[in-house]
Amino acid sequence: MGKASSQKKSRREMIAKMQRDQAASDRRRTVIIVVCSIVVGLAIIAYPAIKLVQDSRTKNQALTDFGVAAGSASCDPITNDTAGGTQDHRPDGEKILYSVSPPSSGPHYAVWAPFDKKFYTTGDRPPVENLVHNLEHGYTILWYRDTLPKDQIDKIEKISKSKLPDGSLNKFIAAPFKQSDGKGWPDGKNLAFAHWSGPGADQKSFGHRQFCNSVSGEALQQFMDKYPATDAQEPNGG
Repeated sequence: MGKASSQKKSRREMIAKMQRDQAASDRRRTVIIVVCSIVVGLAIIAYPAIKLVQDSRTKNQALTDFGVAAGSASCDPITNDTAGGTQDHRPDGEKILYSVSPPSSGPHYAVWAPFDKKFYTTGDRPPVENLVHNLEHGYTILWYRDTLPKDQIDKIEKISKSKLPDGSLNKFIAAPFKQSDGKGWPDGKNLAFAHWSGPGADQKSFGHRQFCNSVSGEALQQFMDKYPATDAQEPNGG
């Protein structure tokens, strides 16, 4: 009996130890889960806050603070395209084949893109035909190839949130341009500025485009200074 009793006691002690070890393991796992949940929760809360702070800082920076200098952006001379289509409103969904790419004037949908949104990605960009309507109201559009690397697109997003030239009246949009949107661009050119000017003394009006290879807030400012928002078909719209 003594031996049997000793064996039972050993088994009870072994079981008790296993239970203690399991309980300790469960506590550790619970602590890890709680800590990970807290970290994830803090990250979810912190990201919008960090983004808000970054956007606030960017808002106070001039767009010339972003990208390379104008002289290093490999920009082509500005083209002056004969403009038309001011009141040529087409039904939503109709694909318009513009004579130049990206378009600097022409027929468009009756509804424009939101006036308060400055930056679009491939996931939320409205049709080109809506954006051309914005050009009619004095907007400058920075079109960028949708295949640009993310770090370059990030710079463009910062430009769209920066302090724009006074003459722009904050009428600016940056949007991606896809291969299927229109005619091909010149080789090596990844961005294009576009503006639709109002009629001059001779009653002629033009659309203006400038292609660049690299992101340059300085080059964009020079373009926007040359073609302010008041130089438009309908500058009071929007």
